[in-house]
Amino acid sequence: MLIRLIRSAPIWFMLATHSVAGDWTTYGHDPARSGWASDESTLTTRNVASLRLQWKTRVNNQSFSLSALTPPVAATGIPTGNGPRTVVYVAGIGGTVFAIDAQTGDALWSRPLTSLAVPRRGGLQGTYLCPNGITATPVIDKGSNTLYVIAPDGSLYGLDLSNGKDKYGPVPFVAPFAKTWSLNLVDGIVYTTVSLGCGNGRSGVYAADVRHPQQPAVRVLFLSHAFTAGIWGRGGAIIGGGKIYGGTADGDTDPAAGDYSNTVVGASLKDMAVTDYFLPRNEEYINKNDLDLGSASPVWFTWKDRHLLAHGSKEGVVYLLDADRLGSADHSTPIFATPRLGNDAEECCAEPGIWGGLSTSRDDEGQTWLYVPVGGPPSTNAPHFPNTNGPATHGSIMAFKVVSDSRSRNPVLEPAWMSGDFQYPDPPVLANGVLFALANGENPDQRRDESRRTFDTHPAVLKALDAKTGRELFNSGAAMESWVHFSALAVADGRVFAVDHGSNVYCFGVADANPVLRTETTKFQRSDDQLSGSWIGRADRQDEILKIWIERAGFTAGLAFLAAAAGIWVAFKYQRRGA
Repeated sequence: MLIRLIRSAPIWFMLATHSVAGDWTTYGHDPARSGWASDESTLTTRNVASLRLQWKTRVNNQSFSLSALTPPVAATGIPTGNGPRTVVYVAGIGGTVFAIDAQTGDALWSRPLTSLAVPRRGGLQGTYLCPNGITATPVIDKGSNTLYVIAPDGSLYGLDLSNGKDKYGPVPFVAPFAKTWSLNLVDGIVYTTVSLGCGNGRSGVYAADVRHPQQPAVRVLFLSHAFTAGIWGRGGAIIGGGKIYGGTADGDTDPAAGDYSNTVVGASLKDMAVTDYFLPRNEEYINKNDLDLGSASPVWFTWKDRHLLAHGSKEGVVYLLDADRLGSADHSTPIFATPRLGNDAEECCAEPGIWGGLSTSRDDEGQTWLYVPVGGPPSTNAPHFPNTNGPATHGSIMAFKVVSDSRSRNPVLEPAWMSGDFQYPDPPVLANGVLFALANGENPDQRRDESRRTFDTHPAVLKALDAKTGRELFNSGAAMESWVHFSALAVADGRVFAVDHGSNVYCFGVADANPVLRTETTKFQRSDDQLSGSWIGRADRQDEILKIWIERAGFTAGLAFLAAAAGIWVAFKYQRRGA
């Protein structure tokens, strides 16, 4: 048994941000973004069928376009007025951070992050692509009792986990109202990635040394000379084996000149410099059809004595790479590549292909698994899966075993199972042989007007599957109120946490773990004028306010002109009489 435990202990666990059993301190659980709650012991394949909604809390946050709340993070043993508690943290697009008691759903504290800066509309600014709010999932440092979060104006804050008070910053970190992705934390350095050019923020990896609050230091690795080549994956900077990884979006590709579009990039943690990259051989095709590698986050993991990286994209292909030598000598040769798993239509913008992020775990027998969320129906050229679990019209989770090739001894991906239908699959998370994933219910068609994407949606559904077979063990049915865009789950202390577009935070737990205390709490009340007071609302209202000001100024000027004319006429009249 001890040997099994040693074999199943992931090397990335050494990179954990001072977490303990039951914590989910960062997006994807760990710096490598494995999605594996390797320390979870309550939830199992034997009891997960008894999952139920334990509470639902609506926080005081107004959604904007497709954005509402960041994916949750959670930590156990946080000191509160009620003693040590497990606490869930989410940040709202409007600029406020919320802390919720994981057992009761009660509000513990909320903290608005304010600034004198106000964004302007124009270009992508103020759209779903550049929503002018908090977009990066916060990260928890248990060692210093701190939650790090990027405010809408680009400042990095460190908030006390117990009360939300400032412990670090604010420190200027990224461009105001930039598009940032999930924070990562390793050895006292906070990392994020920037894409899209929102707020004139250049694409790249940004790092802030938070070890000395009175001597903050920020370093940047730009990946393009323009606003292209950004790392769009929800996981932000993926960290493993002393390196930072990410897949980039469309744009000019010239590694020699420092432009890394449509590329899997590897950079050194020590000096923030690109050390290696993988560029698919069909890069021109990918760029022409907008099938870039930025739609998903890779995952770093170990297999035998090797460090591996798996990555997928809108094209629907998964690349298995040597994390220590991306793309081999020519930068274009993966260890292994699957056939197309989905997206036979070769569409960029209606959710076919691979989105969100890949996940991995290791079972009790030491078998390494890779899990891939695929939007749309499976490709006609997809490999044969021994186990299928019904039609998958809108999307599915595809599971592979990482095994040794009989000839080369290199790792390859062996198809194991495909799930039933997910509309549409968000990144899976693993715990004790159970795979949890959301069918997010969004309208993914980016070819339509942005406002129309809030229609034709469906409430999100939490599903639990047997991680070895894909068999469905639990389905939340109508428990969730609305859909969600670009989100993820958290598993901590025997519970599963999720959010939706209605700014609700959900807690699911097994029936014999803790009693159901409430299914709705009103501790956080939505304010009717919350949006108008937020960053987004103020930006949206600028053009309207300017127009009103001009109209009023014009009206006032008109009155002044008429008054002056009347005065001149009266004076002229009396002058004639006097004459």
